[in-house]
Amino acid sequence: MIMPRGSDQLLLPVNPLFVASTLAAAMLIEMLPLGRHPGSPDLMAMVLVFWIVHQPQRVGVGLGFLFGLLTDVHSGAVLGQHALAYSLLGYFAITIHRRLLWFPVIEQALQILPLFVAAHAVSMLARLAAGGMFPGWWLLMAPVAEALLWPVVSWLLLAPQRRPPDPDENRPL
Repeated sequence: MIMPRGSDQLLLPVNPLFVASTLAAAMLIEMLPLGRHPGSPDLMAMVLVFWIVHQPQRVGVGLGFLFGLLTDVHSGAVLGQHALAYSLLGYFAITIHRRLLWFPVIEQALQILPLFVAAHAVSMLARLAAGGMFPGWWLLMAPVAEALLWPVVSWLLLAPQRRPPDPDENRPL
C-alpha cells in the first residue's frame, strides 16, 4: 500500500465508539452556556469535518444534517441554518477527502479554510434570509480560527490510533 506523504507511521484502526464519543463530546461542548462570540470557532464543525475526511464510510452528510438540526434546536437559530451548513460542509469534505490526506496537516488547514468560510457564509445567509440581524464582521474570524486549530484537532483525534500495537517478539512491526 502506498502511504500518503503526510503520514509517518501506520495508524491503527479507529474505534467506532471513539468516533461517536468525540462527536457527542463536541456537541456537548457546543451546548455549554459560555456566551458564544460570533468569531469563536465551531468545534462541532471541526470534529465533523475531521471524521468525514478520515472516516467517510462511518461519518457523512447525514450525520452532519442531524448534528446541524440539534445545533439549531439548542441555539434557537433558524431551523435548518446549521443543518444546511453542516450538510454542505460534509459534502465538500467528502469530495476532497482523498486528495486532502496526501498533504501535511498545515497544508490541510489551508485547504479546509475555504470549506469553513463557505459553511459560515451559508449559515449567515440563512439567518439573514429569515430576517435575522447581521452578526458583525467578527464572523470572518471563526473560519480562520478553525483552520488554525485544525492541526491541534488532528493531533488529538488521531492520538489513539498512533499507540503502538501489542508487542510481539515474532512480529517486528
